[in-house]
Amino acid sequence: MTTFYDIPAELLIPALADHLSQTKGIEAPDWSGYVKTGASRERPPTQSNWWFIRTASILRKVAREGPVGVTSLAQTYGGSQDNGAMPNTPGVASRHIIRTSLQQLEDAGLVATQASRVIEHENREPTQLYSGRIITPAGHKLLNEVAHAVRPEVEAEYPGLDKY
Repeated sequence: MTTFYDIPAELLIPALADHLSQTKGIEAPDWSGYVKTGASRERPPTQSNWWFIRTASILRKVAREGPVGVTSLAQTYGGSQDNGAMPNTPGVASRHIIRTSLQQLEDAGLVATQASRVIEHENREPTQLYSGRIITPAGHKLLNEVAHAVRPEVEAEYPGLDKY
């Protein structure tokens, strides 16, 4: 059986984005038409389906690296911050976009938060801490189904992958 680990990201993510665009609960917000994807960007995205591509990429990242948090995803999707005459520094992506995508994936049942520990306080209620988001079995199944559907065109483009 083909898994999403066997398929290159540049072929898996567009197919997954097409599938997510038809999924109930995952839709581009009203503000997605004119928002930038990070402070280091100068212009908004030019693709019409960029929201679904980013959401599909986030789902794949959570599946490969989970448990993962919003901050580490923001650093992953960030770019290079142009500081004028000073040297460029790492820029972070928009946490609001990542957080909203993760919330939509949670509502669809593809991603869940992983509880790590509970902190007990003397005069307050206990606080639950979370270590990040992980993929659910439904999300894992979706990724593998899309990977299996994309496999013929992957084998046509990369003939060495047929042994997997």
